[in-house]
Amino acid sequence: MQTSVQPSRDASAQYLLRLADTCLILGQRLAEWCGHAPILEEDIALTNTSLDLIGQARALLTQVGQRSAVPLDEDQLAFLREERDYLNVTMVELPRGDFAFTVLRNVMIATFLKLVWQRLADSSDAELAAIAGKAVKEARYHQQHAGDWVVRLGDGTDESRQRMESALATLWRYTPELFEADSVDEQAAAMGLGPRWSELQAPWLEEMRALLSEASLSVPADGAFRSTGKRGLHSEHMGHMLTEMQYLQRAYPGGVW
Repeated sequence: MQTSVQPSRDASAQYLLRLADTCLILGQRLAEWCGHAPILEEDIALTNTSLDLIGQARALLTQVGQRSAVPLDEDQLAFLREERDYLNVTMVELPRGDFAFTVLRNVMIATFLKLVWQRLADSSDAELAAIAGKAVKEARYHQQHAGDWVVRLGDGTDESRQRMESALATLWRYTPELFEADSVDEQAAAMGLGPRWSELQAPWLEEMRALLSEASLSVPADGAFRSTGKRGLHSEHMGHMLTEMQYLQRAYPGGVW
C-alpha cells in the first residue's frame, strides 16, 4: 500500500492548495456526469469542464509540490494525501445531484474562480500569474455556459424552476466559506501572492444576484451554518469520494500509463 504524503504547511502552499483542491474535487464530481448527462452535448460539455478544472489543479499542485521540503509531483498530491490534508471548499465535494444542482454549483464556483484568476494575473509569483492568464479564459466560458442553463431552468417549466429553487436552497448555505478570511489569506496577500478571498465577496454577490434575477430566482437569506472544508474539516461525502479517487494509486503504487 502506498504511504500518504504531507504537503508543505507554509501559508503560500496552503493558499495554493485551497484553490487547487477546489478545482480538483469539482473536476472529479463533474467527471461523474460522463455518459449520464441529459443530452449528448452536455455530456461532452461537462466532461470538458471537468478536464479544464483538473488541468488547473494539476498546474497548481505542481507549484505546491515545488514548495515542499521533499519535492512532490501533482499525482502524489492529488491521490496520496489524507482527507484532512485536502483544503477544498465543502461545496464542491457535495454529491453530484441532479442537472439543476450541477449547473448552479458550476456557475457559483466558476464566478468565484474567474474573480480569483483575474486577481492572480497580477501575482508576485510569475508562474502563478501565467497559470491564471490561461485559467481565467476557461473560467469565463464555464461561467457563461452554466449561467445560460441556470436562466433556462429557473425561468422554464414548473418542474425546472422547482429543481433550481431546491438546488439554490441547498448550495447557498455553503457560500460563506468561500469568503472567510484567515491567517493564510492575510499572509498570501501580504507577500503579493494573491488576494484575500474575502475581497471577492462583493463582486461575486453582484454577479450572482444579477444572474439569479434573470433566472427569476430569489437570493436566499444567509444562515448561521458555516462549512469548514478549506480548513481540512470535510463533510461525510469527502471520504467516499477519496476512496474512489485514490484506489488505483494506493493499490498499484507508482503506477503509470
